[in-house]
Amino acid sequence: MTVLTVEPASAGARLDRWLSARLTALSRARLQSLIRGGLVRVDGSVFKAAHRLRGGEKIEIEVPPPMEEELAPEPTALSVLHEDEHVLVVDKPAGMVVHPGAGRARGTLAAAILAHAPTIAGVGGPRRPGIVHRLDKNTSGLLVVAKTAQAYDALVAQLAARTVTRRYLAVVHGRVQANEGIVDAPIGRHPTDRVKMAVRPVGRGKRAITRYRVLERFAHFTLLDVRLETGRTHQIRVHLASLGHPVVGDEVYGKPHSRPPIALDGYALHAAELAFVHPAFRKVIECSAPVPARIERLLSHLRNSDSTSFPGKP
Repeated sequence: MTVLTVEPASAGARLDRWLSARLTALSRARLQSLIRGGLVRVDGSVFKAAHRLRGGEKIEIEVPPPMEEELAPEPTALSVLHEDEHVLVVDKPAGMVVHPGAGRARGTLAAAILAHAPTIAGVGGPRRPGIVHRLDKNTSGLLVVAKTAQAYDALVAQLAARTVTRRYLAVVHGRVQANEGIVDAPIGRHPTDRVKMAVRPVGRGKRAITRYRVLERFAHFTLLDVRLETGRTHQIRVHLASLGHPVVGDEVYGKPHSRPPIALDGYALHAAELAFVHPAFRKVIECSAPVPARIERLLSHLRNSDSTSFPGKP
């Protein structure tokens, strides 16, 4: 572990820039990754890369050894909804990271998939075998995994062509007034907080399109059917927060109103349906994942405590 002390003259400097000037062996991107992973502590606390230093703080930096190029399989129970020699569709639980990253080398879905189907090892990247799209750690639901190089290329092409159907269920803060709507707003890195994404002006982000439909309204919450036309990082969470209706449980984009009414263990966001053209058989594969118990408990709580719950009515 490396321990540094911030000199008084550096008061006001950004954490990542201050570290970059002193730890020249590490790139700024690597330092930001360590900060995101909670491996940099300022007086014992974790802050974001944009945190402004006061001067006099003690900074502890833990730099883990380089990750092995090859991912080690980790036998873990998987919820498999479809499998053949070409593709695998799994229902990822909330709390599981899809592939290794800074501060999270073990316990990933990628390692579990590798143990389930060892031949995937040579498909795609070595640290994310067969993974063609991802879900955030605290989002549950369906992911399709390629088991062959041909299936990988075909699925990546379908995602790029926007022909993969992805339907989510989301419980958001507030009563959404419109029965349905479209958010067509570019998404890019937040201008001041590089850990977050944000709606950006045209030309400063990638086009992102999200469709939503109200399924049920409560006094202070709404259940939405959400469909992705594009697949940008944090897209649903960013777009719904931009409407003033952040996903319940999302502390990143939902502050100061992110606290769920009951314990949730993740975001109230679930990838419920997935459809794609099978890369070998050329038929449509449709899968659906049941609403997890954690979200069912939330909905039951809202229905039992809210006498103004009416499906589809503003």
